[in-house]
Amino acid sequence: MTSALPRTVRAVDTAQLLNLEREAVTCGFSQRLPVDWLQEHLAAEATHYLFPTLVHRLRHRPEVSPQWRCQLLLNVRTGEQIWGLLDVLPDTFDKIPETLDAASKKNIVSRIEHAVTVRDWAERMAADIGPEEMPRT
Repeated sequence: MTSALPRTVRAVDTAQLLNLEREAVTCGFSQRLPVDWLQEHLAAEATHYLFPTLVHRLRHRPEVSPQWRCQLLLNVRTGEQIWGLLDVLPDTFDKIPETLDAASKKNIVSRIEHAVTVRDWAERMAADIGPEEMPRT
C-alpha cells in the first residue's frame, strides 16, 4: 500500500462514488457523506472527481491507516457542482483508472476551489423549498 499522496484527480461515476462512500462508512472514516443523501441529490449519470489533499494517519486504528482525505467535486441534480470531503484508502484510490489529461485536472482543481460546500448548498436548497413545502421527518 502506497502512503505517498498522489497529485492527481480521478473521475468516478455516481455508482462508483456511492461504493466509495459505503467503504468509508464500513471503515468508520470521519470524512464521508450519507449514502442516502447522495442517492437523493447526485445526478445519476454524472461524473464526480476526487483530489487527494491530505494523508490522514490514525495510530489508534492501524488497520485503516493511512487514509487519503480527498476533496470531492460533486455534480448534483440541479446541474451545480458542489464541494465535499471523502476519506479513501490508498489501495482503493489506486484502483480508480487514470482517465484525465493534465489540463482537465487543472480545470477540475480550479472548480473545486470555487465550488460551494455541500453544507451551504443543502442549506440553500432547504431555504428554497420554504417552510410550508419542507418534507416532514
